[in-house]
Amino acid sequence: MPDVQSTVVEFVNKLRKRKIEGSQATAKYTVELLRSVISHQRVPHANQAAALIDAVKAVGEQLIAANPVELAVGNVVRRVLHIIREEDLSLTTAAMGGLDLLDASDDDDVDNCKGIGFPAMSAAVVAAAARSTLRPPSLQTLLEGTPESATVPYTSSSGADSESKTADKSSLTRKLKHDVIEGVNQLIQEIAGCHEQIAEQAIEHIHQNEVILTLGSSRTVLEFLCAAKEKKRSFRVFVAEGAPRYQGHLLAKELVARGLQTTVITDSAVFAMISRVNMVIIGAHAVMANGGVIGPVGVNMAALAAQKHAVPFVVLAGSHKLCPLYPHNPEVLLNELRSPSELLDFGEFSDCLDFGAGSGSLQVVNPTFDYVPPNLVSLFITDTGGHNPSYMYRLIADYYSADDLVM
Repeated sequence: MPDVQSTVVEFVNKLRKRKIEGSQATAKYTVELLRSVISHQRVPHANQAAALIDAVKAVGEQLIAANPVELAVGNVVRRVLHIIREEDLSLTTAAMGGLDLLDASDDDDVDNCKGIGFPAMSAAVVAAAARSTLRPPSLQTLLEGTPESATVPYTSSSGADSESKTADKSSLTRKLKHDVIEGVNQLIQEIAGCHEQIAEQAIEHIHQNEVILTLGSSRTVLEFLCAAKEKKRSFRVFVAEGAPRYQGHLLAKELVARGLQTTVITDSAVFAMISRVNMVIIGAHAVMANGGVIGPVGVNMAALAAQKHAVPFVVLAGSHKLCPLYPHNPEVLLNELRSPSELLDFGEFSDCLDFGAGSGSLQVVNPTFDYVPPNLVSLFITDTGGHNPSYMYRLIADYYSADDLVM
């Protein structure tokens, strides 16, 4: 795989140099790279799943080591490994069922009981359909009487004949690579559409004449707020500027350009302004297995202010940000330090930063992220609906396999 290997090296260099910003962009590049690895991977006739898992793990370990703070990389790698295990289990079960049908081919009643009239479906398709039923119907949906289907479509196969019964285990196993790629394509679509899926729920949470507080810059938050504005909801947004990078300024410009009433405040003014706020909405860098949130620096202060004034603290996060690890796991790197130049001018403070001098010296700490414990979070809104922090472990169990938690 010379071409694929060069692509892996190029992506690893981009991760090391922090040239890709944002969890969604990183997750998208990662899953597309893993799809290419799987499609070019040569697999033996037997034990194909193990060969695919080893190939994905080898590449995944390089990607995770390149930027350990970007937890979306590890999340996507584990999701792809879970897809491989799901598809292998599905095909193995189908192969065993086919052998049982061959043994009982003389008994028509047994054939009818085993339901051979239903075609095999990809495990990824079935899992995606099952996850789509997690979102409960909204009050607006119930009032409008819009029917919602929560069933997986099955179509009866009228052309089932003796040839379908003679398919052996090897022919089913050859489908593994195709089904895995199909499942990975489903994951790519899920990542690409997470903003729209989350934004569709805005009308259920933002009400008329409310005041919303957010911090930093997040495209998920931007689309969420704009979706409520498009539904004719009138509300005001307070944006904490997110020093020292001032990402809040970028978000404020976007909000004003889309016609939202926006007020920029300093980070230190969050406690002073929180009494006027109806809801705090932030985007997450990652959501841990215990329901804790890694977000932009200063978000813990906003969460504490919200708790003190009994203001709901809502976190928006796509499913690719759900991390199966806990904050105390040794392999989890929760933070990184950015350049001190974002805080201080080296020319102005050069005499204070001289470590060779005998007098005291000035040190600068500029963390990137902040951690919010689950007890400060009121609600998570993901692309599958709204969930309490105590329910996040159930979502994570649907997305990951226990064998892949430690890479």
